[in-house]
Amino acid sequence: MKVLNAAAFPGVMRHYVSSWREYRSLPGAEPLRLRDAHPQLWDRLSVSPFDAHYFHQDVWAARRVAEHAPPRHVDVGSRVDLVGFLTALCPVTFVDIRPLEAHIPDLESTPGSVLAMPFADQALPSVSCLHVAEHIGLGRYGDPLDPQGSRKAAAELQRVLAPGGQLLFSGPVGAPRVCFNAHRVHDPLEVLTWFDELELASFAGVDDEGRFGEHMNPADLVGQRYACGMFCLQRPAA
Repeated sequence: MKVLNAAAFPGVMRHYVSSWREYRSLPGAEPLRLRDAHPQLWDRLSVSPFDAHYFHQDVWAARRVAEHAPPRHVDVGSRVDLVGFLTALCPVTFVDIRPLEAHIPDLESTPGSVLAMPFADQALPSVSCLHVAEHIGLGRYGDPLDPQGSRKAAAELQRVLAPGGQLLFSGPVGAPRVCFNAHRVHDPLEVLTWFDELELASFAGVDDEGRFGEHMNPADLVGQRYACGMFCLQRPAA
């Protein structure tokens, strides 16, 4: 995420104006018109910026889906970019209270809520819900206020997972608190108690320093300020 620096603004604006004038004077330069100007003032960086939670989470999830190789994957409310990319691996059904009006092969968008998913008990072999449950019940997306929102979402995800199925679940973990109305931060050990019918197959995470660990223990992130816990959960085969 870019942080605008008010003190630096005059300098970056002077550079923009100087670049405008220099470009306009170059041989073969196209005409420049003020009405077409679209200043991009904050992209002169030494490295490519990224959000450590979402970048590592999405790569982790895509690899888990590829390894699991399901006939169909169901995602509930995760980043739509990831949902689109997963269609390169298998057909994907995307469930969200805000349907995704994009039309690409192997993508089905279904209106629905993580609190009342339109699937039978233990019906889905592959499910993901990434950086979603921490929002449920805070009203941010028009959902009803409910202090138990995250837990109810987890219970519904557990309900629909088939024997032998894989659930990918992630969210902010560390010292528990509510950052109203953006999100909650949950203790990673408490999150495990929400999935009493499932087994933890693996755990990955991003700590407060943005460092990714592919093979971690949930206890490693207890007490963090705003880490990301990535839980790969399985229902035992019948």
